[in-house]
Amino acid sequence: MTSLSIKNMSIEQKLSTMELIWDDLCHNDQVSSPDWHLDVLKTREKNKETSINWSTAKQQIISKTR
Repeated sequence: MTSLSIKNMSIEQKLSTMELIWDDLCHNDQVSSPDWHLDVLKTREKNKETSINWSTAKQQIISKTR
């Protein structure tokens, strides 16, 4: 895939492709989080930040792109 073909993709196609890439990376044992991620997680836990599950986040993204 070239950058030109990516530019020709619709938003929905780009999001779908990103989702496929993330799913693949999540199942790859060779990918590890950088050290600074732990610091961010500790800060969020201390500040009691909340998160939403991926399905909800994905629906919010999709609804914003329509």
